[in-house]
Amino acid sequence: MTSVPMEHQLEKATEVICRQGMVPFPAGETARAIVAEVVGDEPEALALIAAFAKAPSQTLDQLVASSGKSAAEIEPLAADLARKGLIFNQPNSAGTMVYRLLPLMMVGVMEYRFMGALSGSEDEKRLARLFEKLLAELRDQVQGNYDALPALFGKAPAVDRTVPATTTHEGKSIRVIPVQKPLTGGEEFVLPSQTVDEIIAKFDDIAVGHCFCRQRRSLLGEPCRFHAPTLNCFTFGKSARHTVAQGFAKRIGKDEARRIMREAEAAGLVHKAFHPGSRESSPETSICNCCKDCCDTLRLWRDGTLPMINSTYHLAVIDEETCTGCGTCVDWCPTDAITLGDEGVARRDENACIGCGVCARFCPEEAISLEEGLRRVFVMPPRLR
Repeated sequence: MTSVPMEHQLEKATEVICRQGMVPFPAGETARAIVAEVVGDEPEALALIAAFAKAPSQTLDQLVASSGKSAAEIEPLAADLARKGLIFNQPNSAGTMVYRLLPLMMVGVMEYRFMGALSGSEDEKRLARLFEKLLAELRDQVQGNYDALPALFGKAPAVDRTVPATTTHEGKSIRVIPVQKPLTGGEEFVLPSQTVDEIIAKFDDIAVGHCFCRQRRSLLGEPCRFHAPTLNCFTFGKSARHTVAQGFAKRIGKDEARRIMREAEAAGLVHKAFHPGSRESSPETSICNCCKDCCDTLRLWRDGTLPMINSTYHLAVIDEETCTGCGTCVDWCPTDAITLGDEGVARRDENACIGCGVCARFCPEEAISLEEGLRRVFVMPPRLR
């Protein structure tokens, strides 16, 4: 059998990886450098990755057929790729092990590689720089096709779902204005959990790792301006079992999970829940606790790379009679949805508000409430050219 040159194997594997996930990344030199950095000099592993061109999720029997390798060869290769953040290997509901090839990011290699405890090594910094370069290339690609974005993403499912803060910084309950009209989701629609406590209560398997966004920014020499805590990236259920098994996170109990969530809320972080395939009818897989400075979702939107697509059940409402125009909410709002009007009163842009409640949490006059109502927030990134 004629052997395939390593360079060609790397190219093929990179092309397959770049087709995974919500965002198709350019499979160029930078992406190949990332794959080479993560996989290493492992031609058999690259060949296994290429086998996922047939289907992104495969059982062991299917991988045997698609890769031409034996089960004894595949299992250790897949286990190693899982530890490197490239494969999600967990059994399905029937107990059959399924191997799913992960994307470069959202959620994939980038998140898992920077989710564990880091040492600040040159290897980690080099990988962080490569991802930053890849995102810059994606921004150039998006900006070059800017007018096509509404058609590409206008009807795309929300990337994440906001779970609002429930108390002010003084420990009082944030006032909630009940919904005034029935939900429009069909008879089968069930409102997903609206507090982190409800989500925690659902799961026996809970794990916490470090915020991959803040850790990556730190490796790039840009530590969080808000000095936000980092050990607050949660996974649940099957995802928790995976992150623990691969060493990306540690298993914790419900009480510790609640304590960490309270700590994140006190720091002004935004709870953002994720569901498998963005299906909000399915149980949550993870919760990020995001800061205004480092969160990739927010940065990619501000930097002109991707639209912000969020699902929320709340909208900030400002009481103009109570507002003193101090500007606290302006400083805290993660999406810059609040400004001070000419009359010195805070104004909220409904189109950009993700209903996180951080403004209400820190308003010294308690002038902000959260109004219920299911919304999809879609905001185009700025046009840069």
